[in-house]
This record gives sequence, structure tokens and C-alpha cells, in this order.
Amino acid sequence: MPKQKTNSAAKKRFKLTGTGKLKRKHAFHSHILTKKTTKQKRNLVHSSTVHPTNMTRIKALLRLT
Repeated sequence: MPKQKTNSAAKKRFKLTGTGKLKRKHAFHSHILTKKTTKQKRNLVHSSTVHPTNMTRIKALLRLT
């Protein structure tokens, strides 16, 4: 039987925390930053966790389940 592969896109975008949650980065912080306020850009720097409704779908992509 062939091995199941981890989704490469998900592998690059999500990290597993010690408690089993998934960390993600915010979108809209890569380009077109001139029209965004400093406060907006500063708040996009911090990482956040994946919403629980999407957790099982992303864990399936990462083959964690």
C-alpha cells in the first residue's frame, strides 16, 4: 500500500501547538500595505489559532487524525 501524503499547502501554513491546537498566520499582510493603517498592520503580525469548526478539516489535511 502506498503511504498517505500530507497536504503540502497545509504543512506550510499551520503549526501544531503543545496543547494540540493549530496556529495560523493572519491574511492580508503580504502586500498592498500602503492603504492599511498602522494599527491594522500591527494586529496582523500576531498569530492566532484555527477556529474549532475548521480544526478537523485541517487536521485531516495534515494527517493528524
